[in-house]
Amino acid sequence: MAEQAAELAALRTRLDALTKQLPKRPPEPPKPAAAADTTASQATTPKRKPGGQPGHPPHLKRLLPRERVQHFVSLVPKTCRHCQHELSQEAHPKDPAPTRHQVADLPPQLVEITEYEVHARTCRQCGRVTKGELPAAVQRSSVGVRLAAFFAYLVGRQHLSKRGVEELSEEVLGASISLGTVSNLEQEMSVALAAAHAEAMQAVRAAPVKHLDETGWSQAGCKRWLWVAATAQVAVFLIHQLRNAAVLQRLLGTKMIGIVVSDRLHAYEQVPLKQRQLCWAHVKRNFEKLVAWGGKAQVLGEALLQIEKRVFELWHLYRGGGQEARKKLALHILPCRFDLERALARGRRSKDRRVRGFCTRLGAVQAALWTFVKFPGVEPTNNHAERLQRPAVIWRKNCYGCSSAAGCDFVARLLTVVHTLRLQKRPVLDFLAKAMHAHRSHQTPPPLLATA
Repeated sequence: MAEQAAELAALRTRLDALTKQLPKRPPEPPKPAAAADTTASQATTPKRKPGGQPGHPPHLKRLLPRERVQHFVSLVPKTCRHCQHELSQEAHPKDPAPTRHQVADLPPQLVEITEYEVHARTCRQCGRVTKGELPAAVQRSSVGVRLAAFFAYLVGRQHLSKRGVEELSEEVLGASISLGTVSNLEQEMSVALAAAHAEAMQAVRAAPVKHLDETGWSQAGCKRWLWVAATAQVAVFLIHQLRNAAVLQRLLGTKMIGIVVSDRLHAYEQVPLKQRQLCWAHVKRNFEKLVAWGGKAQVLGEALLQIEKRVFELWHLYRGGGQEARKKLALHILPCRFDLERALARGRRSKDRRVRGFCTRLGAVQAALWTFVKFPGVEPTNNHAERLQRPAVIWRKNCYGCSSAAGCDFVARLLTVVHTLRLQKRPVLDFLAKAMHAHRSHQTPPPLLATA
C-alpha cells in the first residue's frame, strides 16, 4: 500500500503540471427524446442487419492450383452459335483464354487401404522358418497415421464423440472401426503429443505477456478445472483438481516471468501487482452488479461504468499506435485513474457492507488495472484466454468431461496442440500425423513452435 500511495502521489503531481495540456472533453450532444409511439419491437431492432454489410469487400472463391486437380474436362464448342459454322478444335491466337470452373466432390471411397502380406520361408540349409516383419510404423495399429490424426482432429477441434467418430468413419470414409479402437487411438495420440505439450508450457513460462483463465471440467463425475495460459503464438491447457496457487506454479513455474493478464481469482494473488493486469471486462461485470443492487450502490456503479467507458474509448483511440501513442494514452488516462481512486474511496465509506467490501478488495489491487498503459503487448482485457476456452466449453458440454486421468491428459494435450497451431496459422492435421508417425517409428517428435 505504501508503494501504491507513493506512485499515486507522483501521478497527482504530474497531473497538476499537465492539466492545461489536456484537451477539454466536448459536451455530449443531447439525446433526442424517444417518440411516444415507439414500440418495443422498434426499440430492440439491431442497428444493422446480420450478414455482409453494404460496401464490404467480396470474399471470392479461390481456385485451387492445377497440381491439386485430379481430373480435367475440356469443353470446346464444335459449331458457331450464331451462324452454325464448324469451329476449329485448336485454339487460335485471337481466341479468349478459357474460363475455369472447379467442382469439389467426394470419391466413393475416401480411405486408402494397404494390405501387408507377411511371407515366411523355410531355410534349405537348417530347415527353420523365417517370417517377414511389418514396418515399425504399422505394427501397432490397423489405422494409419493420417487417419489417426484425422480422428484426433475431429475430436479435438470439431468436438465429435467417440461414437460420432465411429459413425463418420463407417458412413463417410468407408472404414469400419470399433469404439475401442477410437479410444486406443486417443491414448496413442496423447503419448505422441506429450513432448509438444511440454514445449508449449516452457514457451508460455518464458513469455513476456500471458493470459490465464480457468473453467470447470469433470473427471468421472468429480469436479476438475481446465486451465489455459496463452500468448499470442502459444496456448497451453492443463486439467487439474485444484483451482489455487499450486496449479498456477505448475503452469508458470515457481519464478514468475512477465505480465499475467487474469481476473481477480485468489490464486493470482501470489503474482506481484506490478506483474499483473486485471481484466477490465470482469471488473465491468462487477460494476454492473453494483447497479443491480440499487440505491447508493447503483449510483456508485454507474459512476464506475462511466470511468470504464472512458478507459476503453482511450484504449481504442491509441492502441497499436506505437510509443508516441502509448505516451498520449498514459497522459490522457490519468483523470480516469484519479476518478477511480475517488470513487473507490467513497465506496469504502459506504454503509452497505457489500459495497464496502468490494471497494476495499478492488482498491487493494487497483494498481494492476493500469499495467496495460505502461507495457506494450499488454491488453486491458483477458478476452484472448476466454476465446480459447470457448471451444473447450463446447467440448465439455458435448462429452460431459472425461472418465479417467488419462482422458484428461489427452484433452489438455490435444487442445494445446490444436490451438497453438491455429494461433500460428499452421496446418493441424499434418502436425498430428507427423507426431503419430514419430511416435510409432521411435523418432524425434516434430517441434510445436514455428522456427524461422
